[in-house]
Order: sequence, then structure tokens, then C-alpha cells
Amino acid sequence: MFPHEVLNAKNHEREAEIVAKAGQKGAVTIATNMAGRGTDIKLGEGVKEMGGLVILGTERHDSRRIDNQLRGRSGRQGDPGLSRFYVSMEDDLMRLFGGDKIRGMMERLGLPDDMPIENGLISRSIESAQKRVEGHHFDIRKHLLEYDDVMNKHREIIYARRTKALENDDLREVILDLFKKNVHQLVHSRMVGPNESEWDFEGILKHSPLCSLKIPLHSIRLS
Repeated sequence: MFPHEVLNAKNHEREAEIVAKAGQKGAVTIATNMAGRGTDIKLGEGVKEMGGLVILGTERHDSRRIDNQLRGRSGRQGDPGLSRFYVSMEDDLMRLFGGDKIRGMMERLGLPDDMPIENGLISRSIESAQKRVEGHHFDIRKHLLEYDDVMNKHREIIYARRTKALENDDLREVILDLFKKNVHQLVHSRMVGPNESEWDFEGILKHSPLCSLKIPLHSIRLS
């Protein structure tokens, strides 16, 4: 087993140190989604003559930005370097958004499964799949913001009522107003239709305090 460093969230405190040493001769650094933010990889003695830093991606990320961040770690500031990505038709990205199309291209070209493929059409197909995933994630974030707007309106109403309750010594009018709105909504929902025989008087009595307060039903005015 080769000596190596692992760059992930668990080594957050050592991130800069791990990335800074990644360019030394014989160094092997395994990274997850982290790309060594803000830290340049400086090539050690003799590394430039050997071809520079080599980046190997074991799959393509859902986001092109992450791939480009990883790809950009090599060949910085005029240094030599190489980046190469490997994908499998069984990867989630390929399986869900492009595998069938690319597999069909391979079959038409008569290429064996284990043959390395370097083709602009395939690269563009992968990027197209990434764009679709990015669009899907964008829609999710958009819907979450819309839901949060609804929740924020609810919070504003609740906070306003709480402030009103805290700042008023006499809450009688506040409580009566809430009670009237509740009763009005309940009656409207149970007295639907032009015929009085269709109205749900029992439901009104069951779900409201009208009986205990001895408020006659005929005294309720609908507006």
C-alpha cells in the first residue's frame, strides 16, 4: 500500500498542509469533493522534470464546477501537468443521464468495453448530462426558496401576534377577534350550498365552542 494523504472534511484543519505537500515527489493525495480552496500546489524538486502534477479523477462529478476545480490543480502558473478522468457506465451520472447514448455510440464504433475512449462527442455528452443534473438541483433550490417564503409569511404572522400579546395588558379584544375569525371560518366551511338542509350544523357544534358559550346559530351572520 502506498503512503498517502486523504483530503476530506475530517482533515479540515490540515487541509492547507495536505494540499501544500501534494506536489512533492512521490506524494499521493486522495481527495473527495474538496479541492484545496485557496492553496496552490507547488511542485517539489524534480517533479517538473518528471512531467508535473498528475490529477486522476475516478468519476465525473454532478457539477462541472467541481470537475474544473480538480482539473485546475495541475498545470498552474505555467507548470507542466496532466489531468485525466475515468468514468464507468455504471456511475450514477452516466446511468441516469447519458449512459445509454454513449453505450450506443461505443457499439456503433465497435469499441471494446475496456478500451480508453477519447472523443469530443462523448465528452460533450457527459457535460450535457452534468448540465441536466445542475438544472435539476437548481430547480430543487428554487422550490426550497419558495417554500421558505411561505414559511416566512407564517412566521411573520405568528411573531406579530406574539408581540401584540406581549405588549397588551388586556388581551380580551385580541382573543375575541381570534375567536370570531375562527368561528366565521368554521361556519363558512360547514354551511355550503343553497339549501339549508345541506348545512352541517352538527359539525359546527362538534368542532366549535358555540354550545358552551350559548351562542344561537341563527345569530351568526355570514358576510
